[in-house]
Amino acid sequence: GGDTSNCAIAAARLGARTAYVTQLGEDVFGEQLLALWQREGVDTQGVTRLADTPTGIYFVTHGPQGHRFSYRRAGSAASRMTPASVPAGLIESARWLHVSGISQAISSSACDTVLAAIERARAAGTQVSFDLNYRPALWPPARALALLRATLAQCDLFFPSVDEIELLTGLSTPADIVRWSHEQGARAVALKLGARGSVVSTGGQAIAVPPHPVVPVDATGAGDCFAGATLARLAAGDDLPRAARAANVAAALSTQGVGAVAPLPRWAQVAPLIDERTA
Repeated sequence: GGDTSNCAIAAARLGARTAYVTQLGEDVFGEQLLALWQREGVDTQGVTRLADTPTGIYFVTHGPQGHRFSYRRAGSAASRMTPASVPAGLIESARWLHVSGISQAISSSACDTVLAAIERARAAGTQVSFDLNYRPALWPPARALALLRATLAQCDLFFPSVDEIELLTGLSTPADIVRWSHEQGARAVALKLGARGSVVSTGGQAIAVPPHPVVPVDATGAGDCFAGATLARLAAGDDLPRAARAANVAAALSTQGVGAVAPLPRWAQVAPLIDERTA
C-alpha cells in the first residue's frame, strides 16, 4: 500500500482511469508494486526505476492507541524525485491531480516535485486534490503547517481529517476546520470523520454526509479509499455531496478486510448501498 497508491487503486476499482507517478528501486519491493498497479489497471507510464536505490517501505501495526507507522524511507527512490521526474503530458491530460502531504514530507526534492506538479496542473486546467495525511514522525509541525497553507492556496478539493488538523492548528470542530480550510484557499472541502461519515463544502453551506455503518476489522487505507472514491465519482459526473455518499460507503467497505489494498471495493459492491442510504 501507500496513501496515493491506495487512492489510485480505489478510484480504478470504481471505474476511473488512473495513472501513478513515482520512483521505485530495482528491488523486489519495486517489482511487487509495479505488478500491483499493472494488475489493478493503474497506468504506470509515470513510474521510473532507479538502480542501487531502495524502494521506500513502511510497516503498519495496531495497538491500543490505533495505528503505528514505522518508516524505512531515508534515501528511498521516491524521496529522490525532482520536478524533472514527472513525464510531460500526463498531468496535463488528467481531470484531477491528487497529491499528498506524505510526498511533501519525505524530502525537499519530493516536496518541490509536488509543488511543481500542482503548478503544471493549474496551468493546464487540471483540478488539484490534496490529502494532508500528516505524519508527525516525518516532519516538524511548523513546516507541515506552512506547506499546508501554501498547498491549499492552489487546491480545488481538500481531504482533511479532524485529528491531523487539530494537531497543526488546534481546531477540532468540523465547522471550524471547514471554515479555516476555505480561508486558506481550498475551493472545496471533504472532511473525513471516520465512523461519523463526512462533511463536504464548496464554500457555501457545509453538508453532513451520513456514514455507512459497519463493524470495522482494519481501517488501514480507509481515508485513501474515501479520497479515491470521491474523485472517481466526481470524474463520473456526480456533484460533491453525491460523490461523498459513495465514498462513505466505499471507505466503510474497505474496513471489512485486512490491509490497505485487498478490501478496496468495486462499483458493483458500492452502488446498491448508495441507493439504500439515499432512499
